[in-house]
Amino acid sequence: MLAIVKREINAFFASPIGYLVIAVFLVINGLFLWVFGGNYNILDAGFADLSAFFELAPWVLLFLIPAVTMRAFSDEKKMGTLELLLTKPISLRSIVLGKYLGAVLLILIALLPTLLYILTISELGNPAGNWDVGSTVGSYIGLLFLVVAYTAIGVFASTLSSNQIVAFISAVFLCFALYFGFEGLATLITTFPIENFGMKAHFDSVSRGVLDTRDCIYFVSIAVFFIALTVLKLRKH
Repeated sequence: MLAIVKREINAFFASPIGYLVIAVFLVINGLFLWVFGGNYNILDAGFADLSAFFELAPWVLLFLIPAVTMRAFSDEKKMGTLELLLTKPISLRSIVLGKYLGAVLLILIALLPTLLYILTISELGNPAGNWDVGSTVGSYIGLLFLVVAYTAIGVFASTLSSNQIVAFISAVFLCFALYFGFEGLATLITTFPIENFGMKAHFDSVSRGVLDTRDCIYFVSIAVFFIALTVLKLRKH
């Protein structure tokens, strides 16, 4: 499995894809948080916190992670190397987990530079160093859970077609449906708390700085479910 993870990371950074993903993520967040005026601009808000970043990041990741995962298996199908990969002396589960962990590591590398935002708001605070540690740490943990869930969905979507664009659109749709779809349905169905089935409700819960085991189990279950679907889809293939 480690060989697959290493292969995926090397493949990302052997081409402009890995660098482009990291650059696009940082540039989009940087522009909205520090340059463009509006609700997401931290300087305009007058508060030294990263709530705007944690509100924006899930939507950026919703498009960014499918862009990373769309080639996971669709490219193997297109190039005709999937059959060759499946004949290697390694279990199908290890192949899927290797590709999955490789994509997760790439996204986490993209998130690392955003830790500099914490130093920035710490200096902007009055007095300096006055920032909400609990909600910030909780929000980063929430982002980690989102990355884990989004990536599993994206890897599964890459098995649906040999066309990377189809895989990308499928992953974006599934991620959007699970993140915001139930929130939208909640406005129509008021007799049952259906929003609790969506990722946004659990992400918001973790972002408040309270790590509930129900939220952890929810995100892990989503990831395990789609990884299992990926294994079943490939096994059928």
